[in-house]
Amino acid sequence: MIAAGTFPSANAAPRRLDFIDTVLVVIFLLGLYLGVSLAVSAKVPLTCAPSGFAGLIMLWRRRDQIVPKHLAGLLLVVTVYLCSVLAASDYSFLSKRFTGLLQLSYSLVIAYAMFLTLVHGDRRQISRILLTFCIAIIVGCLLENYAGLRPLSDAVRERLYQTDQVYDADLRDQVLYGRIRPKLFTSEPSAVTFAYTHFSAVWLVISPWRYKVLAYLGLIAMALVVLPGPTLVLMVFLTAPYMVFLAGTRPGGHTSISRTVGALALAGVMVAAAVVFGSIFFAERLNELATGRDASFFYRFTGPMLVALDMFRNHPWAGAGLTGEPYITDNVMNVYMNSPSFQAAWRISRVADVLTNYVWLHWIYLGLVWGVLSLVAVSVWLRMLGVPSVLYCWTVWIILGQASGSYVGPKTWSVMLIAAAASIMAVNAPAQQRSVRPTAFYPNLRYFNSRSKALAS
Repeated sequence: MIAAGTFPSANAAPRRLDFIDTVLVVIFLLGLYLGVSLAVSAKVPLTCAPSGFAGLIMLWRRRDQIVPKHLAGLLLVVTVYLCSVLAASDYSFLSKRFTGLLQLSYSLVIAYAMFLTLVHGDRRQISRILLTFCIAIIVGCLLENYAGLRPLSDAVRERLYQTDQVYDADLRDQVLYGRIRPKLFTSEPSAVTFAYTHFSAVWLVISPWRYKVLAYLGLIAMALVVLPGPTLVLMVFLTAPYMVFLAGTRPGGHTSISRTVGALALAGVMVAAAVVFGSIFFAERLNELATGRDASFFYRFTGPMLVALDMFRNHPWAGAGLTGEPYITDNVMNVYMNSPSFQAAWRISRVADVLTNYVWLHWIYLGLVWGVLSLVAVSVWLRMLGVPSVLYCWTVWIILGQASGSYVGPKTWSVMLIAAAASIMAVNAPAQQRSVRPTAFYPNLRYFNSRSKALAS
């Protein structure tokens, strides 16, 4: 028997999610995929609304399995962000920053609900859900490209999203990729590739299938043909943290130097392959980048990085504050206009639209001091959650951050908490379910097992 609030031990029989939990997980993932927002008020949107509703229901259903230590860690994280908001300059923007804190708290809570649901489920069942999502995306994109689904997709998109959120660069796609990229009911093609990349990478970690790496390469190949985009390169990069931090891990075991070296070598090969693979399949996009004509790359990486460095110089204590783009509008424009990579012909309607990298937004919003303190707080929380490798979670978060913005949104923090759940499921799985023999020590397992026995008795 496993007491409430603990995770299944390595020797326990796997527990399956019931029908309601399965539906809620599907709705949560669908919400992350669509990114649909509902306006709670004129200034407070409920981002990824389906995920929010599903997350709150999951939290209620798992209320007996919430560990006080988890809540203490979550409270620590929220408190640090609250202090960062109060420490930021110019209190005339305090209302905007508190709205950002509210959105961040909402995102953390529903992501934690998803975490709780996943770690109490069966990894085979959850991996099937993720793989089904990936296959559904491929099939849907094929239907949009070749079977007349595009008019329906476009009609739904016009109703789900505001006019300024709907992607309209089809001509550019035809030049770069030789076709119109599928959007499949989302606001833009990058939303499709991001979800596909995220779900595939989590499937790779959770799935117990012996040949999953080969299947993962097959998922990459299918995506290149059906929904091309530079975000797919991240699929290859995401194999590295899995191989280095998780693939050679066993509860209560010891680190094997040979396997660690082998995992590092294989990860290095995969990273090198990603570089080659990007240069081959996205040559035209790289040419745009080399000639300074790729506004998307500038807004996703170069620009946010330059703004973050400017924050380190001018606002090192607390940055712009959460969702503090209005406070630093002039700074952003000055940084962009003085950058040799920026072209004056590129239009900027809102500063928030040209800072689309949540990793750099972390430093832009929080500055150097509170940025570091929040990293420490989140890392402490991850340890309280029983994550076997905090570095794995942060590495996944950083890699996927190169293709997504909205720092306070559910997508950003679901990446972190789903990675946390996946790492626990991969390491803390019955030996007969593992496709790779693990080799490293998982210290938190003993805590959960000993506590389970104590509470059960």
